[in-house]
Amino acid sequence: MIYLDNSATTKPYPESLATYTEVASKIWGNPSSLHSLGSQATRLLEASRRQIAELLGKSSSEIFFTSGGTEGDNWVLKGVAFEKIPFGKHIIVSNIEHPAVKESALWLQSQGFEINFAPVDKAGFVDVDKLAELIRPDTTLISIMAVNNEIGSIQPIQKISELLADKPTISFHVDAVQAVTKIPTAAYLTDRVDFATFSSHKFHGLRGVGFVYIKSGKKISPLLTGGGQESDKRSTTENLAGIAATAKALRLSMERQEAFAQRTAQMKRILLEELQKYPDVVIFSDMENFAPHILTFGIKGVRGEVVVHAFEDYEIYISTTSACSSKAGKPAGTLIAMGVEKSLAQTAVRISLDLDNDMSQMEQFLTTFKIIYEKTRKVR
Repeated sequence: MIYLDNSATTKPYPESLATYTEVASKIWGNPSSLHSLGSQATRLLEASRRQIAELLGKSSSEIFFTSGGTEGDNWVLKGVAFEKIPFGKHIIVSNIEHPAVKESALWLQSQGFEINFAPVDKAGFVDVDKLAELIRPDTTLISIMAVNNEIGSIQPIQKISELLADKPTISFHVDAVQAVTKIPTAAYLTDRVDFATFSSHKFHGLRGVGFVYIKSGKKISPLLTGGGQESDKRSTTENLAGIAATAKALRLSMERQEAFAQRTAQMKRILLEELQKYPDVVIFSDMENFAPHILTFGIKGVRGEVVVHAFEDYEIYISTTSACSSKAGKPAGTLIAMGVEKSLAQTAVRISLDLDNDMSQMEQFLTTFKIIYEKTRKVR
């Protein structure tokens, strides 16, 4: 079995699973309880928070736990929008955002907010000049993903940060779900970023856990109200075992980040060079300014799901660009935003690599691809 769908989810580290099991069985008290079991849980909760903050170069008071990237994006978009109503109701998001951001923005639009979608160029990068043209005196929030989940384009967060340097009333949110541990932290968590969202299962933690970075002093209305956990910002009893496992996974992944970047880029380059030799293959992901582990391509005239299932017959697992929209049968929204024709966008498939992959697997992938390419010749 060859797993090449690591942008959809990653296999939990054995160490992450071990931490989860140990905490769930031994430190199961509620952190909100006043007795010693609660105090024990609180100590571990705050130790995990400190470790995550230190790994990102932030303060522990700026880290708030959630159930994952979707909740985090919903919280930031809606929480900031309503908190800043006195200053305006205009929000800008890019037109290649994850559905968690896009759908939150559209929901806000239904509630009376004005939404503008910043365009991207033909390669899939936010056009900073056109973004600047959209900014108005009543703009309160700009949300831009760090790494696109469908093609891996690394967005110009530094340039956008420079654009917003003299606009302190605008909150800047970065969806860092696909970026953390994959590219340098400085590339997406600049000093100008006010909010950033993360998901544990993208870096070998467990599903159902995530966290939000909220810069000190920045205000946001809670999405979940109740018992007042997470400094009264996100109520619900914390998933302590999942949080501890997240801290462990983040530390291990950060320690391996340089090796990850080197090895995945090497494998991606080999795949890219070989796939480009086929006349009916179109490449949507390059090397420069793209995440090292994501490669998106298509075979002209062959729908992406056909290619995915063809590889599955050989126990090789890839994806049709986005796990969140693949079952809906929608073409890659990013490619459509780039100006790619719908019929071509529907051919797109995504390979996303990890340290668990190696060159022998790439050779097997390419051998299998040649077979599939020839088999699909009749339908092209």
